[in-house]
Amino acid sequence: MSEFKNLGSVEIPLAEGEQWAKNYREKGLGDVDGKKKVTGYLIPLETLKLVLAQDDIDAVRAYKGINNAGEQILMFVGTKLNEETGIYEDVFVNGGGLHSRAPEPIIYDATRPVPPYGDPNSPMG
Repeated sequence: MSEFKNLGSVEIPLAEGEQWAKNYREKGLGDVDGKKKVTGYLIPLETLKLVLAQDDIDAVRAYKGINNAGEQILMFVGTKLNEETGIYEDVFVNGGGLHSRAPEPIIYDATRPVPPYGDPNSPMG
């Protein structure tokens, strides 16, 4: 399935967002391995700045995962539209070799699941 360069509006009314969040809470996936369903993610600004600082990307893709602490998280990868195929292809940059002696391709994380890292007063849930 080919992707589109115009991914649509990036702004939606709060009321619509509230409804989408409610739809997910009511109809989305249930508990995972006995843990409460993740309904959102707290994303550190540093994570967003690092992925957006990549040269020559058109979009960012988020992958779901489970970190070493057993938390459901998002991982971010910059993407570039391949005009010939219409597919946004993942773009990996080399990090500083934090986990090895040589630089290696990296992705960005540091997200935290909601709950428990949510705002109890937010209309989003």
